[in-house]
Amino acid sequence: MPAIAVPEVVRRSRLSPGRLPDLVFLTVVIGGLIRLVDHNSALCWIVVPPTVLLAVGYVGGLALWARLGRRGRPVWLGTLLGLWCWISWAVPAGLGIGYTWLAVPLAILALRMFGERAALAAVGVITALVVLFVARATGTFDIERVVPPAAAVWATVALYGRQQRILGELRRTREELARGQREAGRLAERARIARDLHDTLAQELAGSRMLLQAADRDWDRRPDLARTQVRAVADALGAHLAETRTIIRDLTPPALEHDDLGTALRSLCARRTSTPAHVVFRAEGRPAALTAERAAALLRVAQGLVANACEHARARHVWVTLDHRERTMVTVEVRDDGVGFDTAAAPALPGDRGHGLSAGRERLGALGGSLTLDSAPGRGTLARATLPVGAPALAGRASGR
Repeated sequence: MPAIAVPEVVRRSRLSPGRLPDLVFLTVVIGGLIRLVDHNSALCWIVVPPTVLLAVGYVGGLALWARLGRRGRPVWLGTLLGLWCWISWAVPAGLGIGYTWLAVPLAILALRMFGERAALAAVGVITALVVLFVARATGTFDIERVVPPAAAVWATVALYGRQQRILGELRRTREELARGQREAGRLAERARIARDLHDTLAQELAGSRMLLQAADRDWDRRPDLARTQVRAVADALGAHLAETRTIIRDLTPPALEHDDLGTALRSLCARRTSTPAHVVFRAEGRPAALTAERAAALLRVAQGLVANACEHARARHVWVTLDHRERTMVTVEVRDDGVGFDTAAAPALPGDRGHGLSAGRERLGALGGSLTLDSAPGRGTLARATLPVGAPALAGRASGR
């Protein structure tokens, strides 16, 4: 059973099925605290601090999931299990039965953390502890009382495993669709370039060839006409060269012909000194090796976002940040203190001229990236353009990191 990256779950602002185990955990702990305070005995007040520590440790571990790493996460889970065992054994029997339901979110946590064999072993240990706590709370090993909580743990594990298989199938389907869309985009771009070359260079070169053939025929009998035709071809070739350079500039932004993305963005911000807004650029992390296509996409999107911030959002300050701190992703953030707008009501950035949110999403989406927006009236706007360094990475991909 594959492990899943918890930070994707933690960062979501809305309630989702992936966060239900966390909600169950906190509900049980908070309910236990309320019962302990209501019981108002010396033993209960001794148990309150470890119970609070259990809740804080659970939430803190989720927030620091990436920093804990493979070695830190088992230690964290072991600490949670130790606190759970101590609390369940220390509280009066009537109160301890409620803490047995913490086995469900702890079992889900083990599934997220370990591979299949280690996860099943951890769930087996948790099930044994549940049986022990129920037997201690009831004073006897009664099958009718022990089986329901143990069965609930394994039923939840089975449902979670099925959910992960379905999500895996959805991710694979999404990946296939994304590959198809990228291939369709490449074919459409090739067709556009072919049309441009046919309508400009191919036609003009064919005409120049005909003029040269005519000049060759007239060279001896009518030299003046032949020279005129040769001069016409020379003039046409100059126009062809300019047209070719225009097509090349359309394919590769001039700012990236000799510089990297960071230098190009710095130059973009420096060129905005003529606008009322003060544009500031900074880079974070060590620059990653980006392909020309990906660097061009980020630069084009940043150009549109900065233009909208300066010319339409009436911003006084614009901050552009190039973030290389994640090894697999490159992010360009454009933040301004402008008028802002309601993202739920507006489909695109104010004054969108084809370089705003909708166009940026299409451009980055074709490369496996994303463009997100955070704004509100009077609060400015934060736009975040993200691209994977290498092959497109789907959000929520299972990871054993």
